[in-house]
This record gives sequence, C-alpha cells and structure tokens, in this order.
Amino acid sequence: MQGAYHTVITAVEHLSPVQTGRMAELYLSYYNAADERMFLSDLRNKTKALLLYHVDTLVGFTTFEVYERVWRDERIAVVYSGDTIVEQAHWGQQALAHGWIGYIAGLRKEKGAMPIYWFLIVKGHRTFKYLPAFTHLFYPHWSGACDHLKPLLDTLAEEKFGSDYDKERGIISFPRSKGHLKEAYAYPRENELSNASVQFFLEKNPGYLVGDELACLCSFDDANLRPLTKRILYANMEKS
Repeated sequence: MQGAYHTVITAVEHLSPVQTGRMAELYLSYYNAADERMFLSDLRNKTKALLLYHVDTLVGFTTFEVYERVWRDERIAVVYSGDTIVEQAHWGQQALAHGWIGYIAGLRKEKGAMPIYWFLIVKGHRTFKYLPAFTHLFYPHWSGACDHLKPLLDTLAEEKFGSDYDKERGIISFPRSKGHLKEAYAYPRENELSNASVQFFLEKNPGYLVGDELACLCSFDDANLRPLTKRILYANMEKS
C-alpha cells in the first residue's frame, strides 16, 4: 500500500483547475464554516502545495508560503504552513511527511547557512502531532524549553493576522470561523487521549472546535531534528 503513494511539489500558480477543485473537495469534506471561494482565496496566499497521490488520485495535500525576513539583525527563512488534509482512508501513510522533509532538504540547500523556521497554525490535534514527530522542541511546548521562540512567533503571527492574534494565549481567533473540523473528525480517539502532544493541544486551544487556531514555531536546525527526520533530510540533500 505504501508503495502506491507519491508526492508532487508545485507552485500554487501552476495548479490546474482540476487539482484546485479536488483540493477544495477534500478540505470541505472535513471542515465546516468554509466554502470553495474561501478555500481558494486562502490558497492564493500560499506559494507552494505538496500534493499526495494514491496511484493517480489526489488524496491529501499541505499548502505553505516561503519567505525571508530580518529578525534581530539576522536574515531568516520562514516556512508558513496553512491547510493540511489527508483523506481518512489514507491516514497512517508516511509519504506526505517524507515529501515535506524532502522539500525542506531542498530549501536547506538553497538557503545555505540561513536559519529556517517553521511557522504553523493548527486547527486540530492531528496536525499538531507533526511537530513532535519531526522535531524535539517547538513553541509552545509543555516543557517550556522553547519559550525563547515566543517573541519571533508573536512577531510573525501579528504580521499575518493583526488584531485577530491574541499573543497572551498564542491563539488566532477570527470574528467568524474560517473553517473548523466537522464533529466526526474533531475529537481525539480514545487511544490518543494519553498522548502528551494531544493533551497539550487540547489545553492550549480549547476553542479549536469553533475555529480558533494555535500559532506554533520551530527551528529546522540539525540539533532540533528527530533522528529519522535528519536521516530523510540528508538522504534527500545528497540525491538532489
């Protein structure tokens, strides 16, 4: 089954109407308080899409924007992630994660020694679990070990969301939901409730059920990468 998956990275401007239509269909299957117009408007604000295919069918994707800015007299690269959706029948595949790490490998080669940060806004506990899967530490983290990242996160989030970002809570709260998980997918399964990252997400963002999003940030430096993440990253850097 795993061998039947593959991923494709494409610029958002090069997505076909068939691809964007299927992406909207997937998104609207899992989220309330959204429509195709809203989805496509948000998509146009991203620069890249990572598409997950099972054989020839698009079954998932993640969208993101890559940009540079100066932070405390140092130039940094920011990968800002938007929506991530995988059709339920394909939960558990690893191709999307491997494709994402492969993209970061290419970005590392392109940016050289420039620090790269992942700026992620999270609508649900399943997406939040990508952070501990890929990296050791991130902000916010239940240990408090990455509190030094909060000033940068606050700056990035306020640039993107203005007064909709509450920096005391680290939450983006819109006057009207811009999409929240349908009830069938919103709640953790019983076997997930003991997971530290799931518990932490539910405590930090209890309003996710009505569209609140948790702002998160982590560094992609070598010391912060999980061993498997690092192996996949360097394998992609060597072959690219």
